[in-house]
Amino acid sequence: MKNLFLFLCLFHLMILTESCANRKVKRIDPNQQTDISGRWNDTDLKLVANEMITDVLSNAWRKNFETKFNRKPVVIVGSVRNKTSEYIDATMLIKMIERAFINSQAVGVVQRGDDRNQLREERNDQQTFSSEESKKKWGKEKGADYMLNGVITSIVDEYKKQKTVAYQINLELTDLETNEIVWIGDKPIKKYIKN
Repeated sequence: MKNLFLFLCLFHLMILTESCANRKVKRIDPNQQTDISGRWNDTDLKLVANEMITDVLSNAWRKNFETKFNRKPVVIVGSVRNKTSEYIDATMLIKMIERAFINSQAVGVVQRGDDRNQLREERNDQQTFSSEESKKKWGKEKGADYMLNGVITSIVDEYKKQKTVAYQINLELTDLETNEIVWIGDKPIKKYIKN
């Protein structure tokens, strides 16, 4: 009995080792469209980010703000909630939007959530441990004029070996002082999957 158990363990180990030894990995162009599983992927992310960024930066809210206050608006990118049945980490979308805002030099961006708290902890430590000439002062943070938030939803329609997944990505830009929504962007993506 012991020998049979040992034989089965060794046999499974050989199969596992053999299957791992056949794996091949190669680098591909990050801009190449790949869709292996049919789930949300980097191509979908790029499509959404590019369209949303173009729309939000070219919309009237920004020019209206600049005309009224004679400066560029400051935005904090809040959360993008995932309400799909898939695991989607919205961090990449958030970072792409922040980068586009900053690189456009048309919109200022302030730090968000936990990162902002980490900066405040560092500033607090500086009050005790840094020299007078190098420590950063309290009360000098730039306040955001607008907050960008969003949601990713999906509808799955499936029958036998066919499936469609319709994603809807909505982003809203809200005036932090008045709670007025000044811009809404949406991007639908639909996939047909046949097994």
